[in-house]
Parts: sequence; C-alpha cells; structure tokens
Amino acid sequence: MKKRALINIDYTVDFVATDGALTCGLPGQQLEQANVNLTREFISNGEFTVLAIDVHEQGDVYHPETKLFPPHNIRHTKGRDLYGALKTLYEANKEQEHVYFLDKTRYSAFAGTDLELKLHERGITELHLIGVCTDICVLHTAVDAYNKGFDIVIHKNAVASFNQTGHEWALSHFEHTLGATVI
Repeated sequence: MKKRALINIDYTVDFVATDGALTCGLPGQQLEQANVNLTREFISNGEFTVLAIDVHEQGDVYHPETKLFPPHNIRHTKGRDLYGALKTLYEANKEQEHVYFLDKTRYSAFAGTDLELKLHERGITELHLIGVCTDICVLHTAVDAYNKGFDIVIHKNAVASFNQTGHEWALSHFEHTLGATVI
C-alpha cells in the first residue's frame, strides 16, 4: 500500500481573499470547503499533512517575483495568514507531529526546503496536491514531485487560479505530461 501525504499549497489571505494582494478571488474561495475537508481527512488519518506557504520579506528587491507580481505573503502580515476555516483547522492541530507548516520562497514547495527529506523519512511515495495557484505553485511543486519520482494526485475541486486558461492547461499537463491522477 502506498504511503501518502497531502501538500496544501498557498491557501492564504493574500492568494484567496477578495482583498488579497495577489488573489485568485472567487475560484479560490469556492474551493474552501474541499480544501478544508481534504486537510481534515489527512490530519484525522494521521497522514503527513504539509501546509506549504509562500513567504516574502518586505522590500526584497532581489527576489525574482518582485518584477512579476505585487508584494504578497509578506512575513508577519495578515495576508500570509491561512484563509478562512483552514486557519482554524491548522491552529487546532499544529502541535501534532504529522502536521507540518513549511515556509517556501519559490513556486515549488521543494525548492530550497527540507520537504523531500521529510517525505523520504516517512516512506511517502504518493503526494496529494491542493491549493493555489493551479498553474504556478501547484504546477511547479507537481513538476518537482514528478522529477523526484513521487506519484502525484491532483484534487481538481481543491485547486484554483486567477487565470482560468492557465488552470485548465495545468490540469491537462498534470495528467498527460506528469502522469498524475486528476480526481
């Protein structure tokens, strides 16, 4: 039997709330219940649950995203808080050993982090990806997971983007290029 983990990517105020700095807006808000339910399921089952959350420093002119996007997910700001009911769920479970909050500074949850080590330590071979944005951080995490040999499952009712065309393209790419299971 495959050992699995959930990677919940960037489900924060800045990426989801109507007034978020880089929001996907309604599409992100509409997946809140699916996002929270999947996260709760993995936590309740004692499965490794990662909240891979983008972090930036105020005024960092050297980060490549500075030229591409407005400031977002700045450390110690409300915009970096988990969005909606996910924040409450995390707060109630953050002390559990299998719940892991991961700061990431690039699109992929693997880039410059200890994620791969944490997954291998636990014998995990299958990654379930949810969150935002489908065609940016979820996509780059999936590509790295593929290149590292993990089986990938994308929950299409729990991913969204501010770019619907990019969202649809990424869903196809996950399945037809990365061999992911899209459910």
